[in-house]
Amino acid sequence: MFTGLVKEVGRIKEIRSNPEGKELIIESKELLPEMGIDDSVSVNGACQTVTEVRNGAFKVQSIHVTLEKTTLGSLKPGDPVNLELALRASDRLGGHFVQGHVNDCGVISNIKSIGENYLYSIKYPENLGKYIISEGSIAIDGISLTVARLNREARELTVSLIPHTMKNTNLNSLKVGDKVNLEVDLLAKYIENLLSKGDDLSQKWLASKGF
Repeated sequence: MFTGLVKEVGRIKEIRSNPEGKELIIESKELLPEMGIDDSVSVNGACQTVTEVRNGAFKVQSIHVTLEKTTLGSLKPGDPVNLELALRASDRLGGHFVQGHVNDCGVISNIKSIGENYLYSIKYPENLGKYIISEGSIAIDGISLTVARLNREARELTVSLIPHTMKNTNLNSLKVGDKVNLEVDLLAKYIENLLSKGDDLSQKWLASKGF
């Protein structure tokens, strides 16, 4: 589990293909001293397992399913990536609950600067629309953000970014047409699951109460 608060922007040092998928070797300075083998780390919003730590970098194994479903499959050496270690019980939850299970990819459709802030518009796939609401939470490349505007007809959401977010994440390196990883709010998925069983549960509940 993560918070969606990026702790460091690492950089892809090397990529090695293997039968399981790809090994990503990622340079890190701030988080590396806290890392250990088998630790969970969010890489652009995708939960990965640390398999090696040495020489100023750490290694993760991305399997084929992850490479196909996320933007990790298109990463190149030198690319910046958002990093966050898994949430500890003693940590403050400053963002929102992020699992690191990317639901799908979106595409940046527009970038607009307003003073020091930026508006990023992102086209999202139809299957995610029911989970996205205006002023709701969404993780974009592992960053906890709030949906500022929502155009359901165009299947497009817009988020507002302050200078701190632009400076301390990979978003400042992205452009219109680039893909980003999307993870919808965990609560929205739980609510959908409950509502899908709502009629049956309501009838049982009423019967148990003598109605």
